[in-house]
Amino acid sequence: MKFANKYLLVLICIVFFSFLLRFWQIGNVPLSLDWDEVALGYNAYSIINTGKDEYGEFLPIILRSFDDYKPALYMYLTIPAVLVFGLTDVAVRIPSVIIGTLTVLATYFIVLELFKPNNQQKKYIIVLGLLSALFLAISPWHLQFSRIAFEASIGMAFTVFFVLFFLKGLNTPQYLILSAIFMGMNLYSYQSEKILTPLTAMLLLIIYRKELFAIKRTFLVSAFTIGLIISLPISIFTLTNKEALTRAQGVSIFNNKTSLLQNEIKKLERDVATNNTIGILFDNRRIVYFKNIASNYLSHFDLNWLFIRGDFENNRHHAPNMGLLYLFELPFLLIGFYVLIFGTYFFNIPLKTKLLLYLWILITPLPASITTGVPHAVRTIHFLPIFQIITALGVLQSIIFVRKYVGNTILRYTVFSGLVAVFTFNFIYFLNQYFVQLNYYYAKDWQYGYKEAVSYLNSVHTKYDKVIVSNNVPMDQSYMFFLFYLKYDPAKYLDEGGTKSGRFDSGVNSFSNFEFREFSYDKEPHNSLMVGSLSDFDKVYRIIFVVPYPDKTTAVQVVEK
Repeated sequence: MKFANKYLLVLICIVFFSFLLRFWQIGNVPLSLDWDEVALGYNAYSIINTGKDEYGEFLPIILRSFDDYKPALYMYLTIPAVLVFGLTDVAVRIPSVIIGTLTVLATYFIVLELFKPNNQQKKYIIVLGLLSALFLAISPWHLQFSRIAFEASIGMAFTVFFVLFFLKGLNTPQYLILSAIFMGMNLYSYQSEKILTPLTAMLLLIIYRKELFAIKRTFLVSAFTIGLIISLPISIFTLTNKEALTRAQGVSIFNNKTSLLQNEIKKLERDVATNNTIGILFDNRRIVYFKNIASNYLSHFDLNWLFIRGDFENNRHHAPNMGLLYLFELPFLLIGFYVLIFGTYFFNIPLKTKLLLYLWILITPLPASITTGVPHAVRTIHFLPIFQIITALGVLQSIIFVRKYVGNTILRYTVFSGLVAVFTFNFIYFLNQYFVQLNYYYAKDWQYGYKEAVSYLNSVHTKYDKVIVSNNVPMDQSYMFFLFYLKYDPAKYLDEGGTKSGRFDSGVNSFSNFEFREFSYDKEPHNSLMVGSLSDFDKVYRIIFVVPYPDKTTAVQVVEK
């Protein structure tokens, strides 16, 4: 009993610590919502008040946002938070915080299900589960996306949930119903889940087919029917509506507009002109696609990407000068892989567990491998929590090895102290990079300045005939930030026409006396305000308000005419 209570207390502390790391300063770090976050928040607000999104669509299952059609689950998860906290930064991010914390708890239990401890091994498996949960709780990768409104973190969480309840359902079939519910709902979370969820389900069915066949057919039919009913609407929409995959098509390497294919077409034309048979063979677009898919796939196992720099092309995916995993994890991750292959002397790892963990890792980069901009931390977030479980396996193996084979007590404690020191330094360094340095260095990437600008304009805009806001980079999609921070009445917005343009359209959005478009100071009428970045003004005008970045450069300026 004391044993059980002690580890239960440790688990509670880990989960509580996980929540603190995700909730502390949630509205201020990162220092601004990005355009996707405000769109999720305002559309949730619009659903609450009108039952429709910004385009006037009633209870959509696919959310049209900046003409990027994406599953709407996160938006619906935001509705309770908006009802409690109002339309605020915290309300938009708190669903991710809560579900991210629950994922840490689920990781502990999934370890117990995967490794199936007997009485002799129970202590080791519980420690392994606690270490896995701890490493996910402090993971730079997981913290980055469970503190902000990124749909991918919900998709990863729901995958963990449905796998956990599937494994539990092998012994207690009622849990298969919960597994089917989370599996079906996961299709509404993120685009990659349309590939990864069926693949993961297929792995489970193949690996655990014998256990499934031993379960009463009633439970299997019920679970299958519920999962089918939940997943049917999104499946039909995806198959029948061309807009459902607009985003996927836009980032696909199969898009004929990509520079990759254009370059290869030129090579092929040269090969044909010079009768270069080998060139014609290897510059064939099928070969080129295969090489690039393979290269994209393997790029996600690049240690430099994982441990040093993270996503080079998107600063919203990592803290400054940080990879996605801690450097201290690298040796233990490698040891964990070794142990997973060859086994360990302190407990037996079931073959099916080995298969599931390795195949889970191998399928994770598949959706990202056919896209541009790789390696990509969002599209491969399914590496979590498997990397943490394998790292924990390496740590546990190392601790037991040192305790067993290093007889000198002083040397043993020196080794342990050194490891703790490295871990502590790496963790503190990350906390500094994320909670202190991120806001300073990455303010532009987080589209900082709208909240402060809108707050000022809300008090003065009625004095002017027009307020014209730039929609040029870096202020593209500015209309949504104004809707969000003004808490503009969704019913009134829809009566005024709702959203008229998106990412790929050149139309003009407007509401009240705000217009969101490109402007030229000299051509605009008097008694107007113009809002933009420095690039929107070719010379100095009558500037009445400025929002500076943390580095004191200008983020947004308001100019009067």
